[in-house]
Amino acid sequence: MRKVPEEMATKMMAAADLFAERGLDGTKTEDIAAATGVPKATIYYYFEGKEEVLSFIFSAVLAAVGEAVEAALRSPGTAAERLSAVIDAHLHVFALHPKASQALHFDLGRAARLPEIRTQTNAAFIDPVASLLAQGARDGSLRAVGNPRLTAVAILGAVSTSAIHVLALDTGDPVLSLTRVITPLVLNGLRPEGGNQ
Repeated sequence: MRKVPEEMATKMMAAADLFAERGLDGTKTEDIAAATGVPKATIYYYFEGKEEVLSFIFSAVLAAVGEAVEAALRSPGTAAERLSAVIDAHLHVFALHPKASQALHFDLGRAARLPEIRTQTNAAFIDPVASLLAQGARDGSLRAVGNPRLTAVAILGAVSTSAIHVLALDTGDPVLSLTRVITPLVLNGLRPEGGNQ
């Protein structure tokens, strides 16, 4: 994939609506051109096909997650408080990019097989949260877990699946309202026994 100009990159995010509604297999390059306003020939100049367009969208969402998580990790407080900020930050990305997030989840199996997406997911969420869980065990705000990495994966799953459920089913609840549900669920399960930090 060639480096996509910024203006075109913004337009290409409109293809997320198609992928969220139809999946990769149900989306044609002509549809992407119509939805984005980018000529089909230009799409083929920058992308080898619709799979690369989808990968580009995934990458953009994961970059936003990475930036949001990094900012949350720099916030003051205990590891538990920063984990709460991470969950909130990730949900904000879902709120900002609902269709792109749905597209990512819709084709999660395919996305997980792409090495660059796997690497970016690890860097954006799993590795930082695993490190944060270890910090929480040290500062006493979270209990020690046997496998911080798998616990980070479980937290990612709880946040992502819940957000997609709210977005896809249009429950009437804003996706950010999940913070009040997920954060206590995660933190109360990770607090040290008898702890109230």
